[in-house]
Amino acid sequence: MESRAFYVAGRPAHGEVELTVLHPYDGRVVGRTTVATPDQVEAAVSAAAEVAAEAAALPAHVRAGALDHVSRRLSERADEVARLITAENGKPLKWARAEVARAVATFRWAAEEARRFSGELQRLDTDPSATGRIALVRRVPRGPVLGITPFNFPLNLVAHKVAPAVAVGAPIVVKPAPATPLTALLLGELLAETALPAGMFSVLPLPNECAAELVADPRLPVVSFTGSGPVGAEIRRSVPEKHVTLELGGNAAAVICADWAADEDLTFAAQRIATFSNYQAGQSCIAVQRVYVHEWLYDGFLPRLLAAVQELRTGDPSDERTDVGPLISADAARRVEAWVDEAVVAGATIEVGGRREDATYPPTVLSGVPADAKVNAAEIFGPVLVVTRVQDDEAAFAAVNESAYGLQAGVFTHDVRTAFLAARVLEVGGVIVGDVPSYRADQMPYGGVKGSGVGREGLRSAMEDYTEPRVLVLTGVRL
Repeated sequence: MESRAFYVAGRPAHGEVELTVLHPYDGRVVGRTTVATPDQVEAAVSAAAEVAAEAAALPAHVRAGALDHVSRRLSERADEVARLITAENGKPLKWARAEVARAVATFRWAAEEARRFSGELQRLDTDPSATGRIALVRRVPRGPVLGITPFNFPLNLVAHKVAPAVAVGAPIVVKPAPATPLTALLLGELLAETALPAGMFSVLPLPNECAAELVADPRLPVVSFTGSGPVGAEIRRSVPEKHVTLELGGNAAAVICADWAADEDLTFAAQRIATFSNYQAGQSCIAVQRVYVHEWLYDGFLPRLLAAVQELRTGDPSDERTDVGPLISADAARRVEAWVDEAVVAGATIEVGGRREDATYPPTVLSGVPADAKVNAAEIFGPVLVVTRVQDDEAAFAAVNESAYGLQAGVFTHDVRTAFLAARVLEVGGVIVGDVPSYRADQMPYGGVKGSGVGREGLRSAMEDYTEPRVLVLTGVRL
């Protein structure tokens, strides 16, 4: 099996130490690459610093053209890319295809934003002393970006680092997750087909322990990290002088409000929650982990939820019929198993699921879970759902807020007043009304509060994070 190249300053390269990628489902070898050497890392960072001024001055049509090219090529190779995602990540093929489609749209949106990222004119003659003055406020790149990405979306979360960087003219060095580097390297291959200058991008397979040196490098003034909370917190503490954006996960909640009472409403909510508690084997920052149900709806909702969960097919992720595949590793599945067992000892009831097989943990629903159990209070990052009966909507909203995280929440209601109340009181970055918290449109601002991080993804939002305002004041202008 040929070793896949990585990219140093836009050019293919190979290191000295081989990195073998295994399929999470059955452990077979699905690909190989090599680890970047210290000299190659230095070459990538030096090239990013050296090209920064040229990159910032790139015409909009060059940046947008490169992004359009990547979008088009991903679409042309969609099946190949989806199968690669499934092979190295283990997510079912249907969800891998959805990820590719999202990445196609992400690069397309970035191209559109690159074309209209023009700045703002401000009249200054609002005071007599500023008569004849006007300001042009433009946003310019802060400098090269370090993008550190996780394993759960090996294409689209890389896209959300790379696309906005290219759109604003900022060089980027990407360190993909060691478990899933191959998709990021394929993306590097597509970027290498563009007219972007050498040094504009590098994709470097590296062990996680090498990240700290990159984070500390002053030539990379922007750090964009998606991953675990403790690592993100350490990054933020270690480089207070840098601009750091962090997407650190959550334990997303859904609320079934008092007015969501019709049979068809409860069935819809049950199906959506069942699907999006388990759609990446629960390995999504906005997978549904907690559900709060109004007490007079609970007995009608729970059987529907259990039926919907039991309909999900678990197995080989390359099978078109599979809904839920393995976790990223057997160790990850064992951790989920331990957390569930701990909750059961504390008094929880397993309504369905709860029996691990190697790296696969089945869709599991728990009730009667103590508030301080890990499966309720922490991010389980697995296919486990906690269902809790609450007295009313206000009690549900309070329970949602009793969390160290605050990424997104889903509120099932038809009442616009309840929707606005939820948006006002819920301590999250986004409230999804009438659906699960797992909904995300790639162009919208996406991020959280509290332990869920700082900054926002979404093309325009990330472009603003990667840039800073620069003001040009013209004097003696007749307005």
